Amino acid sequence: MATLSVNETTTFRWSFEEDAVNYAAAGIPAMGVWRQKLSDFGEEKGIELLAEVGLKVSHLLWVGGFTGNDGRSFRASLEDAKDALETAAELKAETLVIYSGSRAGHTANHARRLIRDALKDLAPVASERGVVLGIEPMHPNCAAQFTFLTGIDDTLDLLQSVGSPQVKMVFDTYHLGQDRMVIDRIAELAGKVALVQLGDSRDLPTAERNRCRLGEGRVPLREIVEAFKAAGYDGFYDVELLGEEIETLDYRCLLTHAREAFDQIVLRSCR
Repeated sequence: MATLSVNETTTFRWSFEEDAVNYAAAGIPAMGVWRQKLSDFGEEKGIELLAEVGLKVSHLLWVGGFTGNDGRSFRASLEDAKDALETAAELKAETLVIYSGSRAGHTANHARRLIRDALKDLAPVASERGVVLGIEPMHPNCAAQFTFLTGIDDTLDLLQSVGSPQVKMVFDTYHLGQDRMVIDRIAELAGKVALVQLGDSRDLPTAERNRCRLGEGRVPLREIVEAFKAAGYDGFYDVELLGEEIETLDYRCLLTHAREAFDQIVLRSCR
């Protein structure tokens, strides 16, 4: 069943505890957990709180940087990812989101080999823990710090090179839905998608990644969701909103709007 989730980056200023309590109070059934907030609150306490308020966990955000762009070695990034897989399993999260890291001075082929090798190492561990590895490509205008994967085709090539059903992609409408032509490809993609993230914007993405409330921007959200539904996707739809406009809004009102937009865009499309 299509299920609403809200990513903790959406309520950037709130703590993990504020997120959990307020999401549940707003009728949000699931949360995308941000590792930084969970760590600040305490993993064990966080897991207990989520159970107490009755929130599911759609995904854990994020691991990666296998190209060394953040100063860590390949081995350190891999060990961090394995630790995160343990946390994801304890949270009963369906997906662990992965950013490859930027090219960081590597040739394109070497950067691809690094992320491929990391995923091949992680896939058996993910399978044992019951967690899917979700590779997230980003729009080229704002990908530089996070990933060299900026399109559907290079992401699909990576999935094919890894060759594991435990490795899929994250489809963020903010990054991949700016071109309406993508709608024609969703039938091909749906079986390879671990998580659909809902984001909207008034303009093309920039380095600031400024988004707006769902349905108030240029992204054809309803058409994208209808295409995913027709292709058989029936998982989480995670609302991920951030940027200057979002930070001016009252978070409780933002959660109410996100729930109402989900009802309009997703649930009505799924009837």
